[in-house]
Amino acid sequence: MTIQRHDPQTRMSRAVIHNGTAYLCGQVTGAEARDGDITAQTISMLSRVEALLEEIGSDREHLLSATIYLADGEDFAAMNAVWDAWVPDGHAPARTCIVAPMPARELKVEITLTAAIK
Repeated sequence: MTIQRHDPQTRMSRAVIHNGTAYLCGQVTGAEARDGDITAQTISMLSRVEALLEEIGSDREHLLSATIYLADGEDFAAMNAVWDAWVPDGHAPARTCIVAPMPARELKVEITLTAAIK
């Protein structure tokens, strides 16, 4: 059983692949949207997720589970509007959404995903 670590750092790897399953580390918005609202941050975050999925040989149709962390529960509907447009019809993963403190004050949303490799 081979374990592949994608872009390993001291504390984490951006993704770990084992037995055809990819586990992505928490993804947040890029610098361009750090001061943006929840819609801008969610769009940026999911764009980064999509790029990472492509790098490791997966895509949005192969998502298995997602855990979304919101700094403010009032942002749930706006985040869901972006999420619903991003997830391909018929390919919604198992999902949990939690209100939790963010690692940086300006962050409004973070996501952790598990996906199958194509």
